[in-house]
Amino acid sequence: MKVFVTGVKGQLGYDVMNELASRGIEAVGVDIEEMDITNADQVRKVITKAAPDAVIHCAAYTAVDAAEDNVDICRKVNAEGTENIAKVCEELDIKMMYISTDYVFNGKGSRPWKPDDEREPLNIYGQTKYEGELAVEKHVKKFFTVRIAWVFGVNGKNFIKTMLNLGKTHDHLTVVNDQTGSPTYTYDLARLLVDMIQTEKYGRYHATNEGLCTWYEFACEIFKQAGMKVSVAPVSSDEYPAKAKRPENSRMDKSKLVENGFTPLPSWQDALSRYLKEIEY
Repeated sequence: MKVFVTGVKGQLGYDVMNELASRGIEAVGVDIEEMDITNADQVRKVITKAAPDAVIHCAAYTAVDAAEDNVDICRKVNAEGTENIAKVCEELDIKMMYISTDYVFNGKGSRPWKPDDEREPLNIYGQTKYEGELAVEKHVKKFFTVRIAWVFGVNGKNFIKTMLNLGKTHDHLTVVNDQTGSPTYTYDLARLLVDMIQTEKYGRYHATNEGLCTWYEFACEIFKQAGMKVSVAPVSSDEYPAKAKRPENSRMDKSKLVENGFTPLPSWQDALSRYLKEIEY
């Protein structure tokens, strides 16, 4: 099998490439220097030349707040770029895996979101990822849409690294306590995605590490496991305004993974513990 991976400089793409290599699966990885996904002709040439059996599309515009001011570029990357890839997968009749987000939902209520629930994004980032999902569903017969949330990996910026850096210069921090979800370690996620891409169990899935927390609870656990004496106070989202509205409820129903024979990811606390051993802080 030969797998084509986009966004290999990002947290997830980096780990997907490593996972494919560790299993001896042939992989072609690209980032914007090798293939600008917003350039349809270039996408067609590069993927056709690589002649893969599957594409794992990790590349995205992920600056959630900046997206509110940069709607055109965000849409060009997340919606049009994804459609460019989907059309080539349609032409070549190959599998496509699209990495999406909990932000396609409205974040209301407390029930975990099921993969086929109605999509109603709250912000520009979520809207453009939703448009990407629609493009994949329109063009690709053999598709996986995998929604993830609260991502952290060795390669790149994330909440854990931000907290650890702030903890070096602050004794006291405030973190929002009214948004609930599940952190996702890209190392664990990459293993699942590589398992999945080798099957024909197509459709929409949710994949995060097991267990729930708020950002405040996540921060407390980070400092506890890192052995840093930082006091954290909970605040509401209203007290910490951001440009883009965030979902309060990012609980994801992952039962479809088990139903299709995939192994759920370990608990987020276990993932955090392993992650802290991998990074320098």
